[in-house]
Amino acid sequence: MSKREQQKPELSQREATDRIWELAKDIDICMFVTWDGQYNRARPLSARVRREEDAIYFLVNDDSAKNDQLARFPKVTLAWSDSSRYKYVTVSGHAAVSNDRAKIRQLWEKTDEAWWDEAGDPSIRLITVSPDEGELWDSPGKIVATAKMLVAALTGAKPDMGENAKVDL
Repeated sequence: MSKREQQKPELSQREATDRIWELAKDIDICMFVTWDGQYNRARPLSARVRREEDAIYFLVNDDSAKNDQLARFPKVTLAWSDSSRYKYVTVSGHAAVSNDRAKIRQLWEKTDEAWWDEAGDPSIRLITVSPDEGELWDSPGKIVATAKMLVAALTGAKPDMGENAKVDL
């Protein structure tokens, strides 16, 4: 048997999709990447992951440079990383900025008070990302991954570092 045949079967599309949504929600903070016409721009933002709405939401200031970038270039990439557990997710999609006051109130969390006094603050805007595709790297954890890398280094075999899948969302 070849090394590829010995590996466990790949995740199904449904399993990969489920895991992408689960990890994005679990990890929370992601790097929100926009394009300004010359460079990619990334910043950490707290994601409000709502699979049942097929959306990922972000609360932001109305005067943010990212809002202008999204008006011109609405395609974004979101990247979550939990390096302590070797779990990573990216989602690409289209983003739109709105002033949906009802949705802002619905998404408001106590931690948002670090940035604004209340959900009714008129400077808050809502970014809604509609995902197109996602990819995940889901390893069994740091200790197991480290052990597999050591065994691979000693034996010359390629380590099975967990699941990797890319799917349309």
